[in-house]
Formats: sequence, C-alpha cells, structure tokens
Amino acid sequence: MLATLIQNDNTFDESTRTSHLLIIFPKTDKIPGKYQLPAEQVLNDLLQRQGIPVNRLAETPLSASLQHGGLYAWVMVDPGRSLFEQQTSLRKAMQLLLNEHPAEIHLAVYGDDAQRRHLAELAVYVAWVNGAILPVRKQRKPDDKPLERICLHGIVDSTGFAMQCAQAEGNFLARGLTILPPNELTPRTYREQIRKLAASENWQYEEYELSRLRELGAGAFSAVAQGSLTDDAAIVHLRRTAGHGETGKTIALVGKGICFDTGGHNLKPARYMYGMHEDMNGSAVALGVLLAATRADLPINIDCWLAIAQNHISPAAFKQNDVITALNGMTIEIVHTDAEGRLVLADTLTLAAREKPDLIIDYATLTGSLITALGSRYSGVFTNRDYLAQNAVAVGRSSGERVCVLPVDSDYEADLDSKIADIKQCTIESEADHILAACFLRHFVNDIPWLHMDLSACRHQDGLGAVGTEVTGFGVTWSMHFLQEILKILQKRMSKSRTD
Repeated sequence: MLATLIQNDNTFDESTRTSHLLIIFPKTDKIPGKYQLPAEQVLNDLLQRQGIPVNRLAETPLSASLQHGGLYAWVMVDPGRSLFEQQTSLRKAMQLLLNEHPAEIHLAVYGDDAQRRHLAELAVYVAWVNGAILPVRKQRKPDDKPLERICLHGIVDSTGFAMQCAQAEGNFLARGLTILPPNELTPRTYREQIRKLAASENWQYEEYELSRLRELGAGAFSAVAQGSLTDDAAIVHLRRTAGHGETGKTIALVGKGICFDTGGHNLKPARYMYGMHEDMNGSAVALGVLLAATRADLPINIDCWLAIAQNHISPAAFKQNDVITALNGMTIEIVHTDAEGRLVLADTLTLAAREKPDLIIDYATLTGSLITALGSRYSGVFTNRDYLAQNAVAVGRSSGERVCVLPVDSDYEADLDSKIADIKQCTIESEADHILAACFLRHFVNDIPWLHMDLSACRHQDGLGAVGTEVTGFGVTWSMHFLQEILKILQKRMSKSRTD
C-alpha cells in the first residue's frame, strides 16, 4: 500500500510545525538567493560551517534538526544533470528523513511552474517507491513502519500524479515478489498469487499446465520442469484489454519466472546459487509493468506470458547432450543445464508470437556474462528492429533506468551451430553468452518486432537511481515510458495508413 498524497498549491508555511520536511529547489549559486526557502539561515550556516558551495547540494544533501524538533533536509536538483543523477540526489535526500520511519513527510518544491512540476514528479515518485516497506521474515523494530502520508507543497496536479503512482505500484510489486524466499514462492504458490491479482485487476487468466505443454510439444519448457519433484510448473497467460480510446494494438510481455535455479546437473557452487530465488525477477517485472499499465489506463491491449518453473537436480532432470524439441519444432542440443532460462522463454515466446502481437518484450535475469560486461548499473537490451534500439536508449535517459543496446548480428549464429540438432542452446565456453542467448531467443519470435531485456540491473548494492533498496525493480518504469513512446509510433502509423 502506497502513502496517501495530499497536495497544496501554496508554498510551505514556515509556521507549520512539521516533523519531517524535504526542501527541493533547482540550481542556484547562493543562499539566500531567488527562492525563499524554509529555515534558509540554518541551511546557510550549515554550508558555511562545512565550507562547501551550495551547488554541492546536488550531490550531497544536508539535513538539520530545528529547535522545534523537526528534521529538515535540503537538496538542489541540477537540470543540467541526467535524470538518473537527479533521481539519485533526491533519493539520498529523502532517505535522510525516511531513516526515521515517519508516518508523514512534507515535500516543498520551488522554482518556476515547469521546474516545480518536474521536481514534484520526481519527489513524489521517490517518496512513494521508498516509503513502502518490502516484506521481510524477521521480527521488526517498533518504529519500522511504512510511510502513510505525503504532503506536497508548491503545486497541485489534477491527476494526482497518477503515472508516478502507477509506476511506483508496479515497481513495488516486482520488488516484493522478487525478495520472497523460495520455500514461500514456489511455482504453485506463485500461480495462486497471480490468479488472485488477475481477479482483482480484471485480467483474463489462463494456465498452460505441464501436462498440457507436453501434449502441445513444448519440449524446451518441459525439459527444465522435469527435474522438479512436483509438476507445478506452468506458463501463465494474462490478458488486459484496454478500455476507452484503445488503439486496437497489442503488446506482449514475456517474463522468465524460475523460482529457484540450482543449475541442474551443472550444479552452481554455493556462492552463485545463493540468491537464485530471485531468478524469477523477469516475470515479476512483466507483472509489475502489467499492473502499472492497468493503473495508468494505458490505451493498449497487453498479453502477459509468464514462464514459471524451477531448475532442480534429480534423476529425471535434463542433462548435457540431450536433444529436445521446442514448441515451434526446432530441435535443441543441450550444452549446459544452467542455461535453462532461454529454454523456458523459447516455448513461451512461441506461444506469445502465435497471437501475432504488434511487439514482444521479454524480461529475464538471463546471463552472468552481461553483469560481467555492464556491471549492475545498466541493463542490456537486444532487438530485431533498429527503431526499437534507438527508442530503448532514449527512454533509458528519460526514465532514469539506463540501458545499453548490444548486438545480435547474424554472424554470431555460427557459434550455435550443432552437428546433431537444429541449434545449440549455448556454448560450453560461454563467451559472449548474453549475445548468444539473444540470438537463440530470436528464433522463437517469428520476425515480430521484439526486444529482449537482460536484467543485469535487477540488484545493485545501496540502490539505484530512484530506488533505495538492493533489489531495484528495474524495468517497470523504463517499460512504462517505452510503452508510451511505442503508442505514439503506432498511432502515427495508423494515421498514415488512413491517409494513404
């Protein structure tokens, strides 16, 4: 549950004795300056005492306890910096207040109309996404409680910042699911949670259970699932039909939902198996995007496909040198059982492609090699359309969730040549495995416009951008911005087709 937002068009009244206040203002050269800030003299004294210029507030916010007992924090947002840097500054400032777990926080924004709107959008989102408490299984301290109210001073938005609220809700859902322990979030219980969510959000719900997938010939998904003791793996299909003003266009979201990944017969060592309950993060991000799009009422239909399974080791588990047949008829030589994500995605992408959507986006914590290549500050994207690559990078800048486009040129395919099957699953050397994984997945989308996001930024120590927790929910906010850009492209094409 996100905090309630209360808006006030007037600037903050200094006679108000609030316990927690964040003062946000655009770039300035001196204090006092063009803005009359609350407790301005206190801020000026802090700056002089520490011997730092005011522009340092864009990197390091300051806070002080006032005589009436309130905790005030000041942060300067430099519009010349990237949105990611602006979000990071605001998050650090917000955390100075949220560390005390207040029930209510006040946000005061300054500047001209456009500046105040921009700052308010950033601040409200950062407060929402960091004020909620993620589920943990430990005895809480008495003061460990969620933020209940956000009081915004300086601007009123008639929508109630609906888009920021939708993105925060989607991000919180993705993070909350991702951190659940694996004995609690099994494929069966995960499906139960999704079914309840679908009923509350009025999504159509359909399950392809393992027995049905075997009958259909989904050998890639089934190979991964067969090592589990219980047949609780499934591909879940959710459909959200847009209401008013729909474009008649459909986006397919596909998510890897491996609830725990042992590596199979190619067993992971302990240090790499620890945390593998988060290998379902791609499905959690897809669900978070679906929820955010629903709450924001985006005028587009969404098909969401979730590949939910576990990769266990057992006498029945698939093994190296097996040859399996995917749902699209391709035969696949198994090279490494820890490259299971691309297998469950292969059959899930095939199902998604059969519905002929206008675009497919898939999300997965797919390869360790991409983390080696990029670290955990960016995620990687791969696509079969140049215009999607260009939009992906631009949206990374405008959303604060940064992405890097990587190649899927056809000459990489030579590494996946198999002597005994149509294709290898991967190579034993694992060089450029993130690229080879994308090349592999491309075979299952039928040349539909497609974008694959390898979520190397799903976890980053001390938080990333607007999000202060180690599990970041990366991809939800990027996707909401990206879907809005794609809507513009689709609408332009529809208008052009009418005039031709």
